Amino acid sequence: MPSGDAGERCGVHLLVRVYILRVVRDGDAGRVPELRRRAAAAAAQGMSAPRVGDPARAMLRHTLATVAYRAAKCLRGAPSEFATFRASSDTRTAGEMLAHMGDLIDWAQKMLKGTHEWRPVASKGWSADSARFHASMQQLDAMLASDEPLRQLEQVFQGPIADALTHVGQLTMLR
Repeated sequence: MPSGDAGERCGVHLLVRVYILRVVRDGDAGRVPELRRRAAAAAAQGMSAPRVGDPARAMLRHTLATVAYRAAKCLRGAPSEFATFRASSDTRTAGEMLAHMGDLIDWAQKMLKGTHEWRPVASKGWSADSARFHASMQQLDAMLASDEPLRQLEQVFQGPIADALTHVGQLTMLR
């Protein structure tokens, strides 16, 4: 984490990014440009923000906000038949992919607590799986924001978070 003013500006951007995650989750993505302008204005004025203690947690939260933002763009307003779309006979449907993304975020939470437990959940429909994904993202963000001791931050980034980001890109391409 940079020190001094640069570190404070980085903290402002991170806090705005996490707020964007919540705004996008709540379906108000139209406010994202406004939030970006506020972050730039705050940084230009040298406004300070609370320090983020662990740079690995800060980066993981930033990445999580990115996943949530990108996912919300491709999940929102999907036609009803999109959940059953399958690009080829040996791939998941879009709905199965979304359920898998929820599984990945649940797995990330377990990894951070030191448990290696994979429990896939069958798809319950586009709306339910989308809500589950966003709720899991919010829970993961809360874990990262807490003072709770967490394990394997780098492995969580390399495994479930990177995989979820890949699937967000795949869903975007399918739309």
